[in-house]
Amino acid sequence: MQAEKVGQLTHPSVGLIPPHGGLTDPIDRMVPSEAVCDVLAEARQLVQVPVSDADLSTVYRLGDGVLSPLEGPMDQETYLRVLEEGVIERQGRLYAWTIPFAFPVTAELARQLAHASRCALVDSQNQVVAVLEIHDVFPWDKEHYLRKVYQTDRFDHPGGDMVLKGYAGKDYLLGGRISVLPRQKHPEFGKYILSPREVRKLLAEKGWERVVAFQTRNPLHRAHEYALVYGLETLLRAGFNAGACLNPLVGETKEDDVPAAVRMRTYEALLAERALGDGDADPELWAQLGQSLTDRVILVGLDIKMFYAGPKEAVMHAIYRQNLGFTDIIIGRKHADAPYHDGTPIWGDFDAQEIFKNLRGELLIRPLCVGYAAYYPSIGRVDLMENHPGEQPLQISGKEIRKALLEGRPVDPRIMRPSTARILAEAMRGRSAQ
Repeated sequence: MQAEKVGQLTHPSVGLIPPHGGLTDPIDRMVPSEAVCDVLAEARQLVQVPVSDADLSTVYRLGDGVLSPLEGPMDQETYLRVLEEGVIERQGRLYAWTIPFAFPVTAELARQLAHASRCALVDSQNQVVAVLEIHDVFPWDKEHYLRKVYQTDRFDHPGGDMVLKGYAGKDYLLGGRISVLPRQKHPEFGKYILSPREVRKLLAEKGWERVVAFQTRNPLHRAHEYALVYGLETLLRAGFNAGACLNPLVGETKEDDVPAAVRMRTYEALLAERALGDGDADPELWAQLGQSLTDRVILVGLDIKMFYAGPKEAVMHAIYRQNLGFTDIIIGRKHADAPYHDGTPIWGDFDAQEIFKNLRGELLIRPLCVGYAAYYPSIGRVDLMENHPGEQPLQISGKEIRKALLEGRPVDPRIMRPSTARILAEAMRGRSAQ
């Protein structure tokens, strides 16, 4: 994708790019420390609404502004407009928004809340996490939601399981304005989970003009890495003082995905050992800069759940990153993709790139589109497949990689970095021994 120059922004707090929804600052619905005791005292007098572990991350992202301009879960009018039109409206202007957010509740709770003005949200340990000013309680047509978000009449896919099985018995939705209590950081990787304000401060300190975010929910193969390499080098060649953020999603994922704590260790090792992009980055470009690729890469985690919603989720991933302060996001093949349970695809390989051409509302962050990549023995590195028509790349299946890791055998370093393979093998052997 052609890299474009970005005009100067006049508001000093905006940084490289303003938050989504016409804001100059990200939404902040976190309860200040001096008010925590009062909020907890109020919460004890309110109806308590359980929030699933998956939706708990949504609570905190509403609080810290990753979901700006939302100030809480959506009311029915907003929710349905997202499903039908893919937009939200703020001050008469339309902004892209492709997956609606609201909290599922049972019919019994819906009846209790119908005439209430406020309620307390509690986690799976019955700890209060937020207080919600209730604006709406409305029925949830789950099948309509699934058809609109996943663009299919079939429900035999991870999104269908999440809604029809994971939220069984919860047929109503709760909307309103939220006040979120502070939470303790994750002991292993909490230092990487930053609020939009914190990320924007970090980017300002770096002094970069453009920053491209790389979304992933997987440990990185070299072909995965190359998408980040390609994105960063594209901006640098266009003349920008640019950086990149390895921005893995560490919220709720499928059971067969690698746990977030393990994945974060692999990303840490890639950067600490300066292995990211090694052998695949453009040596002439980096020699001219007098740097290596990892000098311009930061690691920031994003704690929000996966929907496995392909193109619609790609847009949401872009919105999250705009709110964090990134100017570009890498969109590769099968972005946020998961197939039907029989293995057949729901979407085309590049549908997540095409959706950005047809948005009905404003979105300022730019999709930086990347094609297939693979290792080519002829050049001794990873490259885009479009540059090698008719040439056979090195291929190895995920099943073969998993078998090698379980058996403690080395994975071909042309496919996966030794540090990544080592960390995954240790984790897999530890899980199989339990």
